[in-house]
Amino acid sequence: MNFSLSFYIGYRYWRARKANAFASFITIFSVSGILLGVAALIVVSSVMNGLEGQLKKRILGAVPQLTVHSEVALDNWQQDVTKISALKGVQGVTPSVTTQAMLQSPSNIGAAQVYGVYPQQEQKLLSLTRNTYSGDFDALVAGKYRIILGAELARKLDVVVGNKIRVLSGDGVVYTPLGPIPSQRKFTVAGIFEMGSQVDASVAYMHHDDAQRLMRQTPGQVKQLRVYLDDPFKASTIAPSVQGYFSHKVTTTDWHDSYGHLFGAVKMEKNMMSLMLSLIIAVAAFNIVSALVMMVVDKTTDVAVLKTQGLTTSSVMGIFMIQGSLNAIIGLLTGVAAGVLLTLNLNEITNVLGISILGAGQNLPVQLELNQLSWIVIGTLIMTLLATIYPALRAANVQPASTLRHE
Repeated sequence: MNFSLSFYIGYRYWRARKANAFASFITIFSVSGILLGVAALIVVSSVMNGLEGQLKKRILGAVPQLTVHSEVALDNWQQDVTKISALKGVQGVTPSVTTQAMLQSPSNIGAAQVYGVYPQQEQKLLSLTRNTYSGDFDALVAGKYRIILGAELARKLDVVVGNKIRVLSGDGVVYTPLGPIPSQRKFTVAGIFEMGSQVDASVAYMHHDDAQRLMRQTPGQVKQLRVYLDDPFKASTIAPSVQGYFSHKVTTTDWHDSYGHLFGAVKMEKNMMSLMLSLIIAVAAFNIVSALVMMVVDKTTDVAVLKTQGLTTSSVMGIFMIQGSLNAIIGLLTGVAAGVLLTLNLNEITNVLGISILGAGQNLPVQLELNQLSWIVIGTLIMTLLATIYPALRAANVQPASTLRHE
């Protein structure tokens, strides 16, 4: 195929004033559709990415991302921590213990997942420590029986820093003639954290040794390790490597067990929104078919003359594919430019228009990913290129003898 000749003729046809006004309208309509579809897909995808990133930060920054459970005490847990920390993708490892408990205040009662940690080892790894606005993680001292609550849980219990609450654990139950009696102790509220997610209503932290005393375990004994990851979404792939570092059998659990359904719902919504907007682009792209078919009908005589002068079938196809692709590229480039500008200035635009989607004073989370932007561009180009094939084939199948018979 003589590409330069096909491009030249296709470009001339594209620039020429259309004899058929309806064909011109359809062309403008298809270009506008691609523009709006691409721009909307970029904006919506960026907002959904921001929502997913915010959930990752607010939820997975407060709960164990990957947990190693051992039936027996880890005698050399410091060495295990060093070995696992050297694994690619692992940010850090700390000892931990967890129990489900009931928390009782003078005015109310609530359930929570209680984590026992060593505060000094958690400071650089647990993002929750930077969201403790009342009290501090350093207040968790072994033997002082202090606890840090989520803000929503503290509001439900109607307690503030300095108040005492009773913590009842299902672990360490004592069986008596009167029936099972749960392990319980009084704790002092030492701090309140707020992550802006559902963990604020269901998570509490205390010192590792105090949690073990509550559960009637030997203080200082480690049977559980918390593994912090660079990317929590890779927890299931890193888990087998972590298990391989132990000489005895251990099991692992990750955040999917408790919060996987929430992220799954966000991912499904993200995929469905992308599919819906991709269909808008597809409809606009296939409007190019109509415009090109009309162009082929108008240029049938021209095509027949060109073929009698030696223009090959592939070159004829190239003329109309290039013409359709130029329309698609204009729509794509303007759509990408509009989408990126809207995404980068989305909160400013909504503030100027007086639109508050998440409530007063709250901005939409926006995260523009270049990798995703590349896939949108590539996918749109492929879709529009496929749309030009049928009209180009019709033009290539023009028979010069029958077409020019009555000319």
